[in-house]
Amino acid sequence: MEPVIIIAGPTASGKTGLSIELAKLINGSIISADSMQIYRFMDIGTAKPDEKERSGIRHYLIDEVDPDENFSVARFRELALGYIEEIIREGRRPIIAGGTGLYINSLLYNINFSQTICDEELRDSLRREAQEKGNRYLYERLLAMDPVTASRIHENDVKRVIRAIEVHTHTNKPISEHEKMSRLEPAPYRYIVFGLNWDRERLYRRIEARVDKMMADGLVDEVRHLAEMGYDKGTTAMQAIGYKEVLRYLRGESTLEETVEILKRDTRRYAKRQLTWFRRIREINWIDMDESTDISAAAKKIIHQCIATHGIIL
Repeated sequence: MEPVIIIAGPTASGKTGLSIELAKLINGSIISADSMQIYRFMDIGTAKPDEKERSGIRHYLIDEVDPDENFSVARFRELALGYIEEIIREGRRPIIAGGTGLYINSLLYNINFSQTICDEELRDSLRREAQEKGNRYLYERLLAMDPVTASRIHENDVKRVIRAIEVHTHTNKPISEHEKMSRLEPAPYRYIVFGLNWDRERLYRRIEARVDKMMADGLVDEVRHLAEMGYDKGTTAMQAIGYKEVLRYLRGESTLEETVEILKRDTRRYAKRQLTWFRRIREINWIDMDESTDISAAAKKIIHQCIATHGIIL
């Protein structure tokens, strides 16, 4: 099977820089596994690499849909597999880079997530329920019907809570059971996963510095522009970290100073959840990172490890 490199890690861990450096060395192209970089117009708050940062390396699944469009993990998997095939056909090496664990698992374990089930009327009803009664109320509904799946989802991840309820409602089986069944089919590629491992406090300092940079780069103006375009009306994309906090500020519900502190706190918590998710991946090869890490050396280490451990020459 053809090898596909996956570079995973928490937010602000250096995935973008490392994946680009690796792509330069192995004639690679990068497929983003970031659930927010998929959206157009959302650049600063998602830390989306600009054209200069991309260094001429072809990127996929960035700026794919508008913020008010539905985008599921099933759709990600479908597109990612198509792009992997395209990249290999053109004689390049595919590199998956991102921090959305569900996206990465969908490829790694060949999970199809019951993509044929789609009930927009039920979804709309559940969204209204969350708005009227709170995210916790909706989460407790899921907890009662599918505690296994609920244990892996944060109560504020309304999109995934709704999806799990939707699948259970239509099949009378938990989504975790569908996932288990779909794993019986082997993945079509040989995925080799590398995770970026940081000391917790050092990672938190990087996160706080990134938030400060986002604010300096114009995150407030970016969110204001999205709101003016009408994308603040209950879209899933605008519930992302960075956007929902700034929206509250624009509505006068918090001061700018409070907004920055809440954004730093929420991002730290998100990074912690990401690390917990990635540590469940048995096949992951951890790369220790710190401020002195040479990105080029780290990329070469990935190449050498692929040869030494997996017998694969990239």
